Amino acid sequence: MKILVTGANGMLGQDLCPILEDYDFDVIETDINNMDITDKKNVKEVISAYLPDYVIHCAAYTNVDKAEEEKETAFKINEEGTKNIASICKELDIPIIYISTDYVFDGTKSGKYLPSDKPNPINTYGQSKLAGEKAIEKNRKYYIIRTSWLYGHHGKNFVETMLSMKDKPKITVVDDQFGCPTWTVELANGIANIIEEEKPYGIYHICGSGHTNWFGFAQKIFELSNIKVNLHPCTTDEFPKAAKRPKNSIMENNRCCRKWETALKDYLELRCE
Repeated sequence: MKILVTGANGMLGQDLCPILEDYDFDVIETDINNMDITDKKNVKEVISAYLPDYVIHCAAYTNVDKAEEEKETAFKINEEGTKNIASICKELDIPIIYISTDYVFDGTKSGKYLPSDKPNPINTYGQSKLAGEKAIEKNRKYYIIRTSWLYGHHGKNFVETMLSMKDKPKITVVDDQFGCPTWTVELANGIANIIEEEKPYGIYHICGSGHTNWFGFAQKIFELSNIKVNLHPCTTDEFPKAAKRPKNSIMENNRCCRKWETALKDYLELRCE
């Protein structure tokens, strides 16, 4: 089975591609250097040349705060680029898997978000990713996979940011935003399982099981790393950023991934090897 991956050089892509190969899939890696998703003609040429059994669309604009000042670029990549992928996949009758985000929700729900809950993004990044979801939903054969608080060894993320700050006299982290930390390896295995098990088309949440807030996440990072730091909680209002964040990003994942603490422990141990 042939699977074409967009954004193969990104944080998720660099873990996803070898994991797909471990499942004995034939992986076609694409990125900006060999397929520009914002160029429909280029997208058609590449996908038509390979005619994969699935396209996994990981390529995205992911800088949440910068998106507020680069709205046009965020939508060009996350909406228009996704429209191009979706259009060609529909034309060639190829199932598409689109990686989306918890930021499509506004964070006002008191419980866990279900795949069926109505999105209402409160920042440009979330709006552009939801626009991508809507483009994907025009296809008959699609999976929309929402994930959250993603970290991995091959890109900038919260875990690495915290560890880079270990020598600071004081570290302040928000404690009133809640979500599900997710290791790229857990997400990659979840994606591979959906393909292998031929699950019904639709929307899925693949994220770490359990939940925490950013402060609790930071505490666990330093605890598992045996690093003592001067860590202090604060509110969102005390730590303003360009893009608004949902207060509640907790998603129902039907236990498709391990507990977030267990995955984090493995990530940190592998990081030290």
